[in-house]
Amino acid sequence: MITVQNLTKKYNNKHVLSITHLQIEKGQSFGLVGNNGAGKTTFFSLLLDLIKPSSGFIINGGVRVDESEAWKPFTSSFIDESFLIGYLTPEEYFYFLGDLRHQNKADVDALLSTFNDFFNGEILGQKKYLRSLSKGNQKKVGIVASFIGKPEVVILDEPFANLDPSTQIRLKEIITALAKQKEVTVLMSSHDLIHLTEVCERIVVLNQGEIVKDIKTSAKTLKELEQFFTP
Repeated sequence: MITVQNLTKKYNNKHVLSITHLQIEKGQSFGLVGNNGAGKTTFFSLLLDLIKPSSGFIINGGVRVDESEAWKPFTSSFIDESFLIGYLTPEEYFYFLGDLRHQNKADVDALLSTFNDFFNGEILGQKKYLRSLSKGNQKKVGIVASFIGKPEVVILDEPFANLDPSTQIRLKEIITALAKQKEVTVLMSSHDLIHLTEVCERIVVLNQGEIVKDIKTSAKTLKELEQFFTP
């Protein structure tokens, strides 16, 4: 379970995020949506202790994230391509992360073999450094890497961006299957309302750093979101 309490973040006395209370249940597929500058990436950065809150806190699995690193072994993420190590090949990167998460080469290979369709022959065995891959293929690597080590919490920021239509469909299938296990909490943000409503059972809308909608996804959710974002 993830609990947010009186969380704020401000820069130069301007609040960019202000969440009084938010609770995300274990095993929930949770979507975060909002226009640019709404606070989505700020929230994920706070959740991953990449930045410190101005006030309040986040508890992940019983651990306050800004006071302890005990949440890291069961939490993984892919925020953007800057978190990759550009001078490694995909295989080297996967094995490096596997080692950090106490997974041997065979464990990592077994996981990677389940993503052959997702990779579409463009990732493994290409003898290319990560920095030489397209943005879409870099994203594929980052997303799959976030699944190494059987994490209980997976955080994906704009996972559908830069992916071709076929890969987006495969990714939706992957996320849906993961969410059905009810053992992994999946948090993702996206500007794509259609994809988000298809894979998330709950969607929170941020506007100017505040929660303005908290929706249990239904057949009416897409229309409700479209109406909200229509000028």
